[in-house]
Amino acid sequence: MTGSEHFLWWRGHRGDRPREARWTEIGEDAFQEKERRITGRHRLPGSVPDWAEDLFRVARAAFIADKYVRRTGVRDRWTRRISLAVPVAEHERWQSAAVRAHLTALLQILTGDLWTVNFRPLAGYQVEEAMTLPGDPRASEVALFSGGLDSLSWAAARSRADDPRPLLLVMFREVGLLRLQLRVYKAVQRLGGSRTVMLLQMSQTPAGDGSGLRLETSSRTRGLLYATGAVRAATAHGAGAVHIPENGQLALNPPLTPARSAACSTRSVHPRTLASLNALVTAVADAGSAVQVVNPLARLTKGEVCKAARDAGLASSDLESTLSCGKPPARRSGGPPIANCGVCFPCLVRRSGLLHANGADGTQYEALPWAKDLPFDRRADWRALQRWLLGRYTLTDVLTDTPLPPDVDPAMAFDLIRSGREELSQLLRIADEAETADVA
Repeated sequence: MTGSEHFLWWRGHRGDRPREARWTEIGEDAFQEKERRITGRHRLPGSVPDWAEDLFRVARAAFIADKYVRRTGVRDRWTRRISLAVPVAEHERWQSAAVRAHLTALLQILTGDLWTVNFRPLAGYQVEEAMTLPGDPRASEVALFSGGLDSLSWAAARSRADDPRPLLLVMFREVGLLRLQLRVYKAVQRLGGSRTVMLLQMSQTPAGDGSGLRLETSSRTRGLLYATGAVRAATAHGAGAVHIPENGQLALNPPLTPARSAACSTRSVHPRTLASLNALVTAVADAGSAVQVVNPLARLTKGEVCKAARDAGLASSDLESTLSCGKPPARRSGGPPIANCGVCFPCLVRRSGLLHANGADGTQYEALPWAKDLPFDRRADWRALQRWLLGRYTLTDVLTDTPLPPDVDPAMAFDLIRSGREELSQLLRIADEAETADVA
């Protein structure tokens, strides 16, 4: 580190060392799992083009840099200056001004940081051949599958599509929650749809940096890692698109307070993020082989996604067994084996969506957001949501946060958020009824 700037060098091979002491070396050993389990390479039916391997490597390097450089160490406790050096096979392509502009813009949208990314030729690179049998099916459709409500709803609907080729779900395993994710996947299988549904499991658990200190708690590049991993799998299957199912309400993720604007709230599936990612893919991909990343639920609220899941044949118990939490208790050291805390903003949106679709929510949560005995710091999202719902929200608010790309109608985005606010308002009524009952 020099001054306030952090320099991280992703190793291409063991002899690939930086010449200057300011660089911190990172690489495959920055993840807890073996490289094969991280990439899922042995489960792919065909080769992956160099541009897709490069894209995934850049995303992995950015993810580790995001975790290793802690925001607590900078003046405003948020904005970092990160310089990243990554080896790439398609060196000339990544050196172009357009590619650099698309990549740095994408990283800044996601993290709110100032990034400089430099590229060098990847030496000693050998492609490991896929270990599948001849005639293994190739998917016509690829989607990320988290074990959450939105990805379950989309997978259930697409499992019934009239398509003779399989649906591939790409799942990144969550620490302490793999069993839950697999149970949710089995809910799709139980539907007995007309298509074969395949699952590709990948891993992305960062290892410590050797300091003994806790890694950076925010993880704004995790969604980019997942998306590029799915793009990589799609190229091996010959699919032209990757679906990232996220209700439009949370994809836009309007800030509840001024302090949560832009990258201070997650923007991994925001329309502008996807537009920037697609521009980057188009710039680095071989002619005719680019994979577009799309959000098929971009026009739906959480409640509408829950209704679509019921229409696809899923039971209420299937929906209630999913993972929506931003801070799962099961991931905490000593935390209870429960998937959803019940008090973070994603959990609040989940509650409102299930209530809208089913009239009830039987999810087992760790806590009630309006409980009087809940610690003050854990009520932050509920207090912010109350103020946001009781205040005015206008088209100007839509336009002044993260800008929308040209192909997204601001009026449509505003109507979507307004519908989501109506769903969320149910929680205010429930909280008022609970408070009245306590007083009585």
